[in-house]
Amino acid sequence: MTRSTWRNWGRSASARFAEAAAPHDETEVSAVLHRAAAAGLPVRPMGAGHSFTPIAATHGISVRLDRMSGLRRVEVDSGRVTLGAGTRLRDLPDLLEPYGLALENLGDIDHQSIAGAISTGTHGTGANFTGIAGQVVGLRIALADGRVVDCSEAERPDLFEAARVGLGAFGVLTEVTVQCVPAFLLAADEHPEPLDAVLDGFADRMCAADHVEFYWFPHTDTALVKANRRLPLDADRNPVPRWRSLVDDELLANGVFAGTCLAGAVAPRVVPSVNRLAAQLVSDRSYVDLSHRVFTAPRRVRFREMEYAVPRAELPDVVRAIRTLISARGWRISFPLEIRVAAADDVWLSTAYQRPTAYIAVHRYYREPFAEYFTAVEDLLVGVAGRPHWGKLHTRDAEYLEDAYPRFADVQRVRAEVDPGGLFANPYLDRVLGPVPVNAGR
Repeated sequence: MTRSTWRNWGRSASARFAEAAAPHDETEVSAVLHRAAAAGLPVRPMGAGHSFTPIAATHGISVRLDRMSGLRRVEVDSGRVTLGAGTRLRDLPDLLEPYGLALENLGDIDHQSIAGAISTGTHGTGANFTGIAGQVVGLRIALADGRVVDCSEAERPDLFEAARVGLGAFGVLTEVTVQCVPAFLLAADEHPEPLDAVLDGFADRMCAADHVEFYWFPHTDTALVKANRRLPLDADRNPVPRWRSLVDDELLANGVFAGTCLAGAVAPRVVPSVNRLAAQLVSDRSYVDLSHRVFTAPRRVRFREMEYAVPRAELPDVVRAIRTLISARGWRISFPLEIRVAAADDVWLSTAYQRPTAYIAVHRYYREPFAEYFTAVEDLLVGVAGRPHWGKLHTRDAEYLEDAYPRFADVQRVRAEVDPGGLFANPYLDRVLGPVPVNAGR
C-alpha cells in the first residue's frame, strides 16, 4: 500500500492514509470494505474535504466517492432524484435543469459532495426550510460486512434516520435520493442595517422573506442583511451584471478581503478600522436569478469556522453577548459572524431536530489563532443548549451530546448493530458518538 497525506480545506485537520481508494461502483466499495476488515484497517468515507473537524481522518483506508457521481434515476412526476453519493452540489443545477427541478434549499458553498453535505448536516437559511438532509427520502449504504442496502422511511427506517446525518459512522453512502422541487428564481435584496435594529426585530425579520441571513463584522454597528424571496421560473430575471459580480463578489468579497485578512494577521490593530471601512462601503443590491446562483457565492479566502445551532429565541442575546466578549477581551476579529435560521426537522442527528433553530457561525482567517476565541464563544453557546455543527470546530463530546439529542441512544444502538467491530470508527467519532461497545452486536 502507498500511503497518502491529506489536509482539509481549512487546514485544521490532516491524516496519513494507508490507502486512498476511489471505487467506481458498489462492487468495488464492498471489495474495499472486505479488504480493510481482513487487514484490520479502519475505513472513512471522504467527501470534498470541506469539514473543519477531523471527521474524515483515518490511518486506514480513505474511500473517495468522486467516481460515483451523477444522476442515477429521475422521477419527474414526483420530483425524486437519485444521485451518486459523490456528486458535487455545484454540478446539480446542470444535472437537474433538463428536468425542470432544483434542490429546495442550499447553503452558500457548493463544493461539497451530496453525501458529505448530508452526513455533516449542511444547511442553508429559511425559517420554513430544513437543511439538505431534511430533503433526503432514500439512501443506499454499504455496511461494514460489505452488504449494500436500501433504507428509507418505509425500509430500514432506523438506519435511514441515523444515516441521513450519519457522520459516515454507519457505512459508505453510495446513492442519495432527494425530494426536489420545480426550478425557481430568487429575488435577492442585500442591504446594510444597524445591528441592534436587526436583533431587536429578529423573530419577525428572519420570517420577512423566504430565506434571510445576516452578517456582522465585529467592531462595527452594522449588519449586512440578505433576504431572498422565491419566484416562479417564468418570472422576469434581472441578474447581477457581470461587471458588478466581478467587483462585488471577486474583487471585494474575495480579493480585497484576502488582503485585509492577511494585513490583520500581521498587524491586528488595523482590524477595527478596516472592518468599519468595509461596513461603510457595503451598498444595496437587488437582483433576480436562478435559485442556485443566489444561494451560493464564491468563498476563496481560507478560514476556520465554528457554528452552533441554538433555540431561535436565544439568538439576539447570544450575539450581544459575543459582541461584549470581543470588546472585553480586546480581540481583533476580521471575519464576520454569520446568522441563519432553519425549520425544525425529524432527522435524529440534525442540529435542528424538533426545534426551530438559529445558527451562529464564527470564523477566523486560517493564519490566525482561533482556539481562545472559539472556546470562549462556545461557552456562551453551550449555555443556551447549543448543538455544534458536526463538520465544524467544537469541543463537545458524547456525554454532552446525548443530552442535546433525544434520539442519541437510538443512534448508538443502530451504529452498534451495523458496525459492531467499529470498522468506520476514528477518534472524532469516538469522541462525539462514543466508542462502539466491544461486544456490540454479539
